[in-house]
Amino acid sequence: MSLIDISALTFSYDGSYDNIFTNVSFQIDTAWKLGFCGRNGRGKTTFLKLLMGEYEYRGTISASVGFEYFPFEVSDTSLNTLGVFYSIAPNAQDWMIEREVRKLAVNEDVLNRPFATLSSGEQTKMLLAGLFLRENNFLLIDEPTNHLDMSGRETVAKYLNDKTGFILVSHDRAFLDDCVDHILSINKANIEIQRGNFSGWYYNKKMQDDFEQAEDTRLRRDIKRLESAARQSSRWADTAESSKMGKGAAKARKEGRAGKGSKEYMAEKSRKQQMRRKNFERRQQSAIEEKSGLLKNIETADPLKIHPLKYHSSPLLFLENIAVSYEDGPGKRREIFDGLSFSLGQDERLAIMGGNGTGKSSILKLICGEKIPYTGNLKTGTGMIISYVPQDTSFLTGDLRDFTAKRHINEPLFKAILRKLDFSRIQFEKDMRDYSAGQKKKVLIAASLCQQAHVYIWDEPLNYIDILSRMQIEELIKSYKPTMLFVEHDRVFCESVATKTIHMKNQML
Repeated sequence: MSLIDISALTFSYDGSYDNIFTNVSFQIDTAWKLGFCGRNGRGKTTFLKLLMGEYEYRGTISASVGFEYFPFEVSDTSLNTLGVFYSIAPNAQDWMIEREVRKLAVNEDVLNRPFATLSSGEQTKMLLAGLFLRENNFLLIDEPTNHLDMSGRETVAKYLNDKTGFILVSHDRAFLDDCVDHILSINKANIEIQRGNFSGWYYNKKMQDDFEQAEDTRLRRDIKRLESAARQSSRWADTAESSKMGKGAAKARKEGRAGKGSKEYMAEKSRKQQMRRKNFERRQQSAIEEKSGLLKNIETADPLKIHPLKYHSSPLLFLENIAVSYEDGPGKRREIFDGLSFSLGQDERLAIMGGNGTGKSSILKLICGEKIPYTGNLKTGTGMIISYVPQDTSFLTGDLRDFTAKRHINEPLFKAILRKLDFSRIQFEKDMRDYSAGQKKKVLIAASLCQQAHVYIWDEPLNYIDILSRMQIEELIKSYKPTMLFVEHDRVFCESVATKTIHMKNQML
């Protein structure tokens, strides 16, 4: 058994307000298939970069294996794919490469094609295969599903399930369940490792959270009761103390009695009451200390709200025999899809599904008014308001105040939504270019939730979004039932919120 040992790890970015990690210690077995979870901005990618030695830190990281990071940057994408394999894993034999390609359900002819011509999903699969063929390495896989369609995710999950020795950062619940045997979780107050898949970890977390909340309620009652009892004992002790020199004590001494009312009796009574008070106070302090150890890892996930508008007629969208094609060289056009027909009625939530490159984003952009050449019949409701969340977040720079002003968004409402999505107030002061990919996506979703619209069109809204936030968004949609058209490859999310689906294929629906 080989271990990766992390001891007293402390790290913060230069100029940062706070530490990402503080005195963190744990161990990882290099034979594990380790799923890595945590809310956006907690440091998952940062930790992988620390393992790669890209940042200076305090503490120690020791390992007997080398680390390889995915996504892997190919320096020359004009090489054919087989050449890329050789550059990543020089000792790999051709039969090994062909075996890995078959496992990933990719046609072997991609090995003779320039790497740049592969789809993003094919590139993801080939790079994972190449990295696993490296010798004596432990693979750090950072959110591979963002370039995989639903079918691709299932294939890669099956592939990873046959491997050992990796950390997988992913927010796709089904994907994690299908391919990991341990979960590493960055919680609010600590880092923990549990054996099992994500569903097992989440069940245990819910059980622990429910237990701690019940204990917190019980201890609150106990603390209040003990505080009242301590005050009562203190009053009794004070009364007994003041009675030592009262009429009863004086009469008892005059008659030579040492019973009730005597100074000795009242002193003993006062002492006992003081002891009772101190005992109540000790028990109260113990309950307070016990209570202080609870609820530190409870994740706040307050319900989100949305206020969709009702349109006066239905359907709101109608598409008939839509075809989209692009220029593919002088005098040539490449057809992306054709024969696409569907409608969107009030309160419907339509999921557009299909592989990479089938034109899903193109149809959303077309409906939103972008100038995309097409043929067919497209009708949208007159005066219909659309709220659009694009797939790309790279344009987000600057501060949130300017962002809300340019979009005429209610800034307090916008920031309140971000707080519910686990943004700290410190994040509000940062430039958006310094946000994690998941935080940027949350900015776009929060902006959409601030808008009153007839139709919400979201293009892969969950890319990089943490699991708990995905659950919040699911509950929001199920509660408020907005009219939606969306593209998403998270199987659990689609099954939870979509009222109907359409499946697109290359060059044909």
